[in-house]
Amino acid sequence: MADILSQSEIDALLSALSTGEMDAEELKEESQKPRVRNYDFKRALRFSKDQIRSLTRIHENYARLLTSYFSAQLRTYVQITVASVDQLPYEEFIRSIPSATILNIIEAPPLEGHLIIEVNPNIAYAMLDRLLGGAGTSMNKIDNLTEIEKNLMRNLFEGTLPSLKEAWSQVENALEPKLLGLETNPQFLQLVSPNETVIVISLSAVIGKSSGMINLCLPHVVLEPVVPKLSLHYWMNEQKNDATEEEYQALRRRVEHSLVRVNVMLGHSGITVQELLNLTAGDVIRLDQQIDRPVTVEIGGLPKYYAQPGKKGKRMAVQIIKPIKEEDNQDE
Repeated sequence: MADILSQSEIDALLSALSTGEMDAEELKEESQKPRVRNYDFKRALRFSKDQIRSLTRIHENYARLLTSYFSAQLRTYVQITVASVDQLPYEEFIRSIPSATILNIIEAPPLEGHLIIEVNPNIAYAMLDRLLGGAGTSMNKIDNLTEIEKNLMRNLFEGTLPSLKEAWSQVENALEPKLLGLETNPQFLQLVSPNETVIVISLSAVIGKSSGMINLCLPHVVLEPVVPKLSLHYWMNEQKNDATEEEYQALRRRVEHSLVRVNVMLGHSGITVQELLNLTAGDVIRLDQQIDRPVTVEIGGLPKYYAQPGKKGKRMAVQIIKPIKEEDNQDE
């Protein structure tokens, strides 16, 4: 997309042309010259903007699910949102994270390969402190975690996998993520080649008074089988698919056996608070309902039928006369 000039830049350009400082013919020749762009093969863009937007939508839902999960587990204020979605070489991702951090290694069949969930030390220790009964104070001691603390962190993040599965269900409903292990040194983690393009979803997390980042690293080689499903065209086609006849009949059977509340309005009346306080057994309250007018039958709180009151055996009953139309409600 070409750069858009501001009004001041346009005025300066016109002024230069009018004063002779700039030649229009030179500008024309310059615009006709082929432009060359530098291309970095190490930063190959494997995902389109449309696919990046789809990944953003998926992980915005994932962030909401994580907020609910961590709020319940840590019993404190938690807010997680998507900060950015970028594609970059795996080597650049490894260099960008701290030398001592929490790295959750995940496999997600039927996808081949591994994913990474990296938790910044600032937020990771706040979580650990809450799990151990503290106030959620952040203290960077990731490189000195005990086996008990590692197991607590492993169990905590293993519980986030159902949320990941639910967030990705619109794209791949057979996804079964599993936590393979937990690592604290990114230099020991070489899942793909250094120049392999990865998607990095950065989640901004606030837990109590501590804040930090949670980064998801999704290699292109892992997502390659589902990349076509990330396009907007695919999502729109999926939404257009109608329910099958079998699904329709199953839904109809469930609806037919649902219970609904039926009320019959025998009439209304208005009395003062003084009259209400003086009511005793045997008193009669006069209703506004005329004896020759049908009563209203309400289904689920909405007027649906006119009916005639009476008895069936020893029970009170009503006989449906006709349904209530919209114009009848408007006339009333």
